[in-house]
Amino acid sequence: MANVISDVFKEELLKGNHDFDGGATYKIALYTSSKTVSVSDPTSYNTTHQISGTNYTAGGNTLANPAVGRTGSTSFVDFDDTSWTTATFTARYAQIYQSSGGAASGNNSVLVLDFGGDFTATAGTFTIQFPANDSSNAILRLS
Repeated sequence: MANVISDVFKEELLKGNHDFDGGATYKIALYTSSKTVSVSDPTSYNTTHQISGTNYTAGGNTLANPAVGRTGSTSFVDFDDTSWTTATFTARYAQIYQSSGGAASGNNSVLVLDFGGDFTATAGTFTIQFPANDSSNAILRLS
């Protein structure tokens, strides 16, 4: 399965309820392979099938330094890479969601990342490295 942009994100975006340029806070939470993933589900952050383990806190990490850009007809956004250190857990999916700010109501899903399989950290660093922030590679692109 590929990464999925949530339907609720598209709706909230058209309502003007997202601000990736400093007006809202976005977080990334990690999930097990049991998570349901489709464009219509999840609609918001929830703890169902969220991972648990050493040095992971429910809700995940805050994503730092969102950077919005555009090349031609494609707009895109990127965040700094994020890590959990001295971590012991296994994750298959990650959900980016708006945790505060903007006009969207409560923890609306932006997208779900599929790692393509389970990834495990054992007393190590689990890092999500976002791709280059450009019109061909950025984690979130709209054309």
